[in-house]
Amino acid sequence: MTKPELEIKDLHVSVEGKPILKGVNLQVQKGEVHALMGPNGSGKSTLSYTLMGHPKYEVTKGDILVRGESVLPLEADERARRGLFLAFQYPMTIPGVTVQNFLRAAYNGAKGKDLTPLEFNMVLLEKMKKLGIETAFARRYVNEGFSGGEKKRLEVLQMAILEPTVAVLDEPDSGLDIDAVRVVADGINAYKGPQNGVLIITHYQRILNYVKPTKVSVILEGRVVKDGGPELALALEERGYDWLRAAP
Repeated sequence: MTKPELEIKDLHVSVEGKPILKGVNLQVQKGEVHALMGPNGSGKSTLSYTLMGHPKYEVTKGDILVRGESVLPLEADERARRGLFLAFQYPMTIPGVTVQNFLRAAYNGAKGKDLTPLEFNMVLLEKMKKLGIETAFARRYVNEGFSGGEKKRLEVLQMAILEPTVAVLDEPDSGLDIDAVRVVADGINAYKGPQNGVLIITHYQRILNYVKPTKVSVILEGRVVKDGGPELALALEERGYDWLRAAP
């Protein structure tokens, strides 16, 4: 049997001694778009930061496997080289660093290459054309003066450049208007395919109108409490999360 691209096994995580995740189990298979939904405070962002090895988040039990191998001993850059990618809910601003230089450094680091600016520019232009991003975007400083939609667009461009085998997107529709949500969704749809897996972590169903999930899981109070198909996301949109809290 093929190993999952990402497998989270009985994951317990604490922050400053306070338990947040209390036994999360979840798999993302190759070719799958898996949506993890939950209300604020359910542990969604804690999970995403833990996946990339943020030192603030202490794993007290369980494991995180990428294609069957544990990544818990690895630093964030090593996890990226294994094919794990995280698009942050609130990307940071890096004044003075252009998008092109930032992406070239990320590409060379993740791929173990040493492309010159000219060589990398060929790669970048191809990806930008595919995503419908204007070339002037590459000359701007990373997230400086960017709108919410532009920040998310850069995350999608970074994902396209790095070509991870499993992409974790933390609330990619957060704070976006409907046009920006569609742009981000188009980028996700352009990336997803039979050779990679996508985990979309979200509060709302709306981005799933444009990126159809294969599977939907619900996290409440640090545990995955229900799994289903796309119909589960529609039920949550209609009924909220209280009906799952009240379930035996």
